[in-house]
Amino acid sequence: MIFHIVKRGEWAIAIERGSYAPESLRADGFIHCSTAAQVIDTANRFYRGQRDLVVLQIDEARLKAKLKFEAPSGVHGEVAGELFPHLYGELNVDAVVRVVELPCAADGSFQQR
Repeated sequence: MIFHIVKRGEWAIAIERGSYAPESLRADGFIHCSTAAQVIDTANRFYRGQRDLVVLQIDEARLKAKLKFEAPSGVHGEVAGELFPHLYGELNVDAVVRVVELPCAADGSFQQR
């Protein structure tokens, strides 16, 4: 399984469309995802203080687009040698097997549940 953090409203639009294509797909050429171990760190690094977020749990076997595990560009301070899942195409909504709330604490941080 891989994971992707998204605003609830953006996910609702994707469900209506049948696929999800965030700005990162246009800007970077892929959708940024995380492993289970990376989700909370990713949330704290890029989404701190944001509300109304959900985590998409994605079954890799159901993906229609190509998935690659790659090193980050290094501009975001990730751990050297760590690989992140990158989805090279739109996310077909039927690959999402679970959607989980991602509430932030009073200080804006995210905690493992």
